[in-house]
Amino acid sequence: MNRKQFFKSLIFAALTAATALCSPTQTLAQDAPQSTFPGKVGQWNGFQCNDFQFQGRAAKLVFPKEAAPGKPWIWRARFFGHEPQFDVAMLNRGYAVAYVDSAPLIGSPKSVALWQDFYLYLTKEHGFAKKTNLEGMSRGGLYTVNWAMAYPEQVATIYIDNPVLDFKSWPGGYGKGKRSDSDWNSVLQSYKLTQEEAMKYALNPIDNVDGQKKMAAAKVGVFLVCGDSDRVVPFDENAKLFKERYEAVGGPVELILKPGNDHHPHSIKDPTPLVEFVEKFNK
Repeated sequence: MNRKQFFKSLIFAALTAATALCSPTQTLAQDAPQSTFPGKVGQWNGFQCNDFQFQGRAAKLVFPKEAAPGKPWIWRARFFGHEPQFDVAMLNRGYAVAYVDSAPLIGSPKSVALWQDFYLYLTKEHGFAKKTNLEGMSRGGLYTVNWAMAYPEQVATIYIDNPVLDFKSWPGGYGKGKRSDSDWNSVLQSYKLTQEEAMKYALNPIDNVDGQKKMAAAKVGVFLVCGDSDRVVPFDENAKLFKERYEAVGGPVELILKPGNDHHPHSIKDPTPLVEFVEKFNK
């Protein structure tokens, strides 16, 4: 190879590399959404994560390396990063993962209002899919299901894991559930209830029949993962009752019941059943 041919080969190699780095797929899927999104840019499990403030609260958005058509997304209610295997699996399938810190609102009307503002922010200002997929571990059950009952047409699926679906069970501890005084005070304050009113409250997810019917009419899919020996948030006071009542009004539900499992560990090691469930409802 002579000198002229050598330099030609170098130029060709450089142009080929540049084309690969700046391909239209990568530009549209990776650069465009992140570059227009606010906040501090970092990494989470190998994916770009933007940390930002929303109405004075910490929020996160993790971007897939290549967004699936329609920009679908997972919305985690609490405990961001805990048992992340489902989130990572969905990121690998092109779903974004969103989070806004709404503690200590515990699914109250204040929480529902904040969530609706966050939903509108992501869908109207940043073009994310109109139907989201909710993920709630433990107390996250109250956050996810209460918002879904208020806005069922905005929800495709809910994955709830050892979920609190009656605050009298937890944090109240008025059944077999574990008592948490600080969290019970948060319930009374955020829901604006007296002790007597809280004991008679009829809008917990297990009791809210109108909300269950609205979710069923909107065909919101619910996937439950529960330990049958949960001593903190007992299965039979929470998920079991909700499953029975939601099915009774025509709601689609699936359940993985883990024999002998307490409140921890959450999730399942292989998230394939969860992934398949979500993708079935997002076709």
